[in-house]
Amino acid sequence: MSSRPRFAIVDIARGVAIIAMAVYHFCWDLSYFRFISADVGYDPAWVLFARSILAVFLFLAGVSLVLGHGDGIRWRSFWRRWLFVVAGALAITLATYFAFPQSFVYFGVLHAIALFSLLGLAFVHTPLWLGAVVAAGVIALPFFYSDPLFNEKVWSWLGFWQVPPPANDLVPVFPWFGAMLLGIIAARLVLASGWSARLAAIAPSGRLPRLLAFLGRWSLLIYLLHQPILLGLVYPAAALLQPQIAMRDVTFLQSCQSTCEAGGTSAQLCVTYCQCGLEGVKTNDLWNAVETGMVTAAEQALLDAQNRQCSAVIYPELNATP
Repeated sequence: MSSRPRFAIVDIARGVAIIAMAVYHFCWDLSYFRFISADVGYDPAWVLFARSILAVFLFLAGVSLVLGHGDGIRWRSFWRRWLFVVAGALAITLATYFAFPQSFVYFGVLHAIALFSLLGLAFVHTPLWLGAVVAAGVIALPFFYSDPLFNEKVWSWLGFWQVPPPANDLVPVFPWFGAMLLGIIAARLVLASGWSARLAAIAPSGRLPRLLAFLGRWSLLIYLLHQPILLGLVYPAAALLQPQIAMRDVTFLQSCQSTCEAGGTSAQLCVTYCQCGLEGVKTNDLWNAVETGMVTAAEQALLDAQNRQCSAVIYPELNATP
């Protein structure tokens, strides 16, 4: 059974996606070790960036499923790649369990691709309208149905949670299987049209397109290796430079400034007040109290005295004796 010719444009698109994912994970590492102030895991812009990359990956996985098996399922090739994906998924689960036991990856990108590939085979040859209906349902259903049952890890991989359980990467069936189905549908439509020959004829001619195509062909291996390599660079740098010490000053000043201005004090006075407060926290070694909220009576007395002192700095009249 012959396979279709490789579409270089798909490899190029996958290469762009793997670079984008590496950039995201690098920034996540920088955020985790406090090299940057952005909360990459929760900031809406970063979350949108991550979900866009994920959607592209799953869409392209659907395209590849059709390109590889559209003329008939090549079971030997399918199982060989599928077992490699499963092995990679298990490796990620084990590695993250030891590194982040409270938020380890138990159903991430590779877990999803392994399951979605099995489910997707059923739609490689079914009527297109059926795939479109199922895709629409899979994507839409989580917006209309949720239940606390799915907040638990054992069921969360389905995707109908109300509060997602802690995990560094969670790609549930609903709605993300819909992204792969869209890729399957798109690939089948293209192959049935006159665009197929034109797209197949596109060949990377420049250095950058050839590099992207190369990265795309090895995207799975790169996905498995890039994060250990990045962490191998960022972790020693964090241990040496200790960016969390400098970053906690920034975080304290930002939080203090926001709270101060919300109380009606001018921005300029708040800058002075917060700088005074930061010096007091450092002098009295109150970081644990400030960061955890667990304050002893002695620490509370120091914080109260510090607050009075800093208030007197911006409002000298408070120092006046009656």
